[in-house]
Amino acid sequence: MMDVKLYLDEVGKRVMERRKKLGLTQEALAEMSDLTTQFVSYAESGKRAMRPENLMKIASALGVSTDYLLTGDIIDKDKLLLSDKLDKLTAAEVRIIESIIDECIRLYHNDTHGIEKQ
Repeated sequence: MMDVKLYLDEVGKRVMERRKKLGLTQEALAEMSDLTTQFVSYAESGKRAMRPENLMKIASALGVSTDYLLTGDIIDKDKLLLSDKLDKLTAAEVRIIESIIDECIRLYHNDTHGIEKQ
């Protein structure tokens, strides 16, 4: 079983990475989550375990599932959240995103050129 401190560190790392990817400060995430900045800081550093309701608030503010924050796994809810974002794009923009995804699949999953999977 995973050490609790390591587990909290991994959850905190995913929160921080997602927050930064969205260009949010800890203060902004705290406000969006109806939590304190200190709570967000402690959660990101692995110093504080989150109660389920707080984890749900942070996941919602970050646009990811609680499963993703807890395990790093992408589940159907994450795909649904992505689908909701695609609904806001024009048909032409969706096709551009589709081509980007196709290129990523080709780059990361094509073993024919001796490239290691990452």
